[in-house]
Amino acid sequence: EVHIVESGGGSVQTGGSLRLSCAASGFGFRNYAIAWFRQAPGKEREAISCIPESYGNWFYADSVKGRFTISRDNAKNTAYLQMTNLKPEDTAVYYCAAHRSGGCVAVDVKAPFDYWGQGTQVNVSS
Repeated sequence: EVHIVESGGGSVQTGGSLRLSCAASGFGFRNYAIAWFRQAPGKEREAISCIPESYGNWFYADSVKGRFTISRDNAKNTAYLQMTNLKPEDTAVYYCAAHRSGGCVAVDVKAPFDYWGQGTQVNVSS
């Protein structure tokens, strides 16, 4: 059975930092590109970062470039999103998703991702 569980969300003040984790099981994690999405109230879900399964382009949305860093540890079947200099507009539910092969092109072409987590809430206050 496939499981993706995000953790690490919480409430911080502007300028603070959080590290989100995405723990996966039940599928070949190392063969999947992993992406982070977020959805704020009243807004569409947006892709904010992606790390390919091996080679290929990574992805960062303009809104998070220079502040967020994605990484993965295939030995632990876990991906991370280090978020720094957080802003109120970063407030959202953050989701981790996996896409089988093809790297982060899946984000560019808005391809459907294969597996999703349940999300973790991030609140940034001013």
